[in-house]
Amino acid sequence: MNKPLCMSAALILCLGTIAAGAADNWPSWRGPAFNGVCDAVNVPTAWSATDNVAWKLPLPGPSGSTPAVWDDRIFVTTTGEGKNLVLCVDRSGKMLWQKAIGDERKAKHDRKGSGAHPSPTTDGTHVFVYYRSGDLACLDFQGNILWQKNLQQLYGPDTLWWDLGTSPVLTKAHVVVAVIHDKPAFLLAFDKTTGKLAWKQDRSLDAPREANQSYTTPIVYSEGDRQTLFVLGADHITAHDAADGKEIWRVGGLNPDDQGFFRCIASPVVSDGILVAPYARGKTLTAVRLGGSGDVTKTHQAWFRDDFSADIPSPAAKDGRLYLLSDRGQFACMDIKTGKTLWSGELANRKATFSASPVLVDGKIYLTSDSGTTFVLQQGDEFKLLATNELGEFTLATPVFTRNQILIKTYKNLFCIGK
Repeated sequence: MNKPLCMSAALILCLGTIAAGAADNWPSWRGPAFNGVCDAVNVPTAWSATDNVAWKLPLPGPSGSTPAVWDDRIFVTTTGEGKNLVLCVDRSGKMLWQKAIGDERKAKHDRKGSGAHPSPTTDGTHVFVYYRSGDLACLDFQGNILWQKNLQQLYGPDTLWWDLGTSPVLTKAHVVVAVIHDKPAFLLAFDKTTGKLAWKQDRSLDAPREANQSYTTPIVYSEGDRQTLFVLGADHITAHDAADGKEIWRVGGLNPDDQGFFRCIASPVVSDGILVAPYARGKTLTAVRLGGSGDVTKTHQAWFRDDFSADIPSPAAKDGRLYLLSDRGQFACMDIKTGKTLWSGELANRKATFSASPVLVDGKIYLTSDSGTTFVLQQGDEFKLLATNELGEFTLATPVFTRNQILIKTYKNLFCIGK
């Protein structure tokens, strides 16, 4: 084979390997790009609790966290026998190891509560886990605890009115945790390898009562060599330099009437140079153009809506479109640059509730209700329902797509869908 052909073949093989790896791995709650988009193909569209199930693994306790996946390892956080637990499962559903990370802090919410709502995250070498108790830990893929600390013991008690929900996120050098509640509120960054504190950034803002409490997860946005953290909570969106935590810009005005109970749960999403933030307990959507410095509230708002939003499910975004699911099953596809609704529809009757977030994969949209029913829509220019799949188990976790299969974590079991 001549050199140009040989180089082309090598390039094709390399690109194919990269694409396969991207489709295989789901390193954090909202996926590799924090936008609810997966590159997997040929994923199942039809299943039930008994049909098209490769395996089902009983879990030791309930939790709302979403699994993380890297190559042949599936990481799950939960609780059991009074302990915070992290489980490692292989692709066949076999438990490889289980490790306790401190004592469980019991849930407040009767139905949706858990001491293990934060989702694990991994960089392919380490897995990072966080719990309502304040325990943050780094483990290797063999289950050895490399470092562990309790953030509440080090930096003060958790004063959230409900169960901790924010997940740790990874930048190039650090694992970052947002602690946004009654003052003081702050961001913490730790060296991924040693656990040493790299920086601590104050984020105490003047929001009233419960409005200063956030259950959202920061977004890590990469542009060239620079990484930025976007944080939603306390009536503001803030952008921070991921290297040192310093604030770059902020947008306020999310709560102009100083409503006391505008705590936020849904995280923002970024696509096409626009950040979109659900707020006001599912009543508003605020879109912000990226860039600028200082207070850009008056200069960088792209659009605003107060007629459709979400309180718990976080939106997904891709190719100029925003996909938003309300807590009661109303779904809309919007133009992300204008906020205009392109199409919309309803998934279920108003008694149904939704906490899991939308995922875009293989030209389809997957939406899972609290009852464990997953609706599959066609991506396109109209509301087109392809399938309705029922597991019949209480589910808060967002489904994960990897290697032509789907992982769905209910409060009782971890299902692998697809033979």
